Formats: sequence, structure tokens, C-alpha cells
Amino acid sequence: MTAKRAFDLAFGAVMLAATSPIVLVAMLAIRATSPGPAIFLQTRVGREGALFSCRKLRTMRRDTPSLPTHEAPASSITAVGKVLRATKIDELPQLWNVLKGEMSLVGPRPCLPTQTELIERRRQLGVLTALPGITGLAQIKGIDMSDPKLCAETDAAYLRAASISLDLKILLGTFYRA
Repeated sequence: MTAKRAFDLAFGAVMLAATSPIVLVAMLAIRATSPGPAIFLQTRVGREGALFSCRKLRTMRRDTPSLPTHEAPASSITAVGKVLRATKIDELPQLWNVLKGEMSLVGPRPCLPTQTELIERRRQLGVLTALPGITGLAQIKGIDMSDPKLCAETDAAYLRAASISLDLKILLGTFYRA
């Protein structure tokens, strides 16, 4: 087992236990204010381009099409969803993906299979060799998937410099940027 995987398992398990009450309250708020399940699964692109089911707290109306966040209409985000997104609480169910080995705490954010330009650019730069992360260098730098070239290049830069120390800095940057 690599140091990164050991870190993911240890920190992920502690975070899952510590944040379970927050997730439960968020789930109740989602169910109380909009119809549909509180947690949803969305197909995302993982390591080596393999597809997996990414877990998230639902922040959009149930009838919203599966689109990248930057393409979804702002009106589809629920009132509770706005709060969950702003605080990053909507990402907490992905800790299950980390424990299952489908994701890492830190890495390139997993994209949708329809984001072909980003997938191809990541393939060219070797980014798809890594597990996707709940957070990443692109996120703390404010780079989203609407700029596939810059996003993939930033992901590649992260992989070249990857270390537990850098992961800790990115995790802290994620919490303090929320």
C-alpha cells in the first residue's frame, strides 16, 4: 500500500465518522425541501478512463439533466443546494468513494463521460493514470472544467509535484476557501 492510499484510508475514515452527523442533517434538509433522494450517484470518469458511480448530496432539482456544473442552469440549484455547495458539504459522500479505492482525497476532479475534450487532454498529459480526487489543485486555484486545457494542465502539474505535504496544503486550502 502506498503512503497516499494509507493517508486516504486513515484520513477518509476519520472524516467520514466525524462528518456523518453533518451529512445526516444535510440529507434531512434536502428531503424536507425538495422531492427525490438526498444522495445521488453520477457516472464519472476515473483512473485510466474507467467509469464509476460518484456519490454526492443532491444540490439540484431532481429533473436536472446530467451536465457539468458550469453548464447547468443556475435555476436548477435548490436553496439547500446553494448552501451545501458553498460549504463543500455536498462532496462529503465521496468519502465512500475514497474508502472503496475509486477516488483519492486529493487529485484531479472526476469529470463526466461527456466532457470529451477534458478527457482527451488529460489522457495526453497522463492525468488519467491517477485516481480522481474530492478536491484538487485546480479547485483551490479557482480553475473549473469550463477551461479543459487549463484544468488538465493544472492536474498534470499537481501529479508532477504530488506529495502528502502538498495534499495536506490542498485539503487545508479547500476548507479555508469554502
